[in-house]
Amino acid sequence: MPPIAPLATLSDADVVERVRGGEPALFEILMRRHNQRIYRAVRAVLKDEHEVEDVMQQAYINAFTHLDQFEERAQFSTWLTRIALNEAFRQRRKMRASQSREALSSDVDANRGELMDTIASGQPDPERQAYAQEISRMLEDAVDALPETYRTVFMLRDIEGLSTSETGAGLGLGEEAVKTRLHRARALVRRAVTARIGEASGMAFQFHAPRCDRVVAAVLAKLSLC
Repeated sequence: MPPIAPLATLSDADVVERVRGGEPALFEILMRRHNQRIYRAVRAVLKDEHEVEDVMQQAYINAFTHLDQFEERAQFSTWLTRIALNEAFRQRRKMRASQSREALSSDVDANRGELMDTIASGQPDPERQAYAQEISRMLEDAVDALPETYRTVFMLRDIEGLSTSETGAGLGLGEEAVKTRLHRARALVRRAVTARIGEASGMAFQFHAPRCDRVVAAVLAKLSLC
């Protein structure tokens, strides 16, 4: 159900107000408008693409069901990014706890067998194969290799293009902490991809149209809006 063209020109605040006022289907506009940012924020925490889409869907559902708590003193995009990051961190904690339990209950041979099965059945990610430039793949590898405290800041600031204050608000950090982590992250990334990072940043971690449609459709179905 594509948004009606004129509605796409409404501000986030206007769309939120209309959703609150009895037009829930307009929430699709907000999802499509912010899918790229939310993907990059969640992807900075979780590296499994399937987990990323699940977390995105849950984040949108959380935002929709708590839309009455949004206060217009903050930007909607910042509020939504924070919800997505909180959900990503929650999912990561859940995954780690599950992995710890499995490790305790499995012997060495079983673990080795599962690892070999995973390696044998793994298939190349078609999304990653679709990236047009080798420099983008190099950048993604370099960002994935960063410690999480640097990766989240780098992803939001340099990949997504948020301001220092927006990044701090999303992660619950002060601006000085954001600047310090960003400086260190850039230094690490530069070693891997050299001076071409600047021209390649916008090409990395793209959330292409089919994936956007898939996430939007899943959220609308769960909210019974389509």
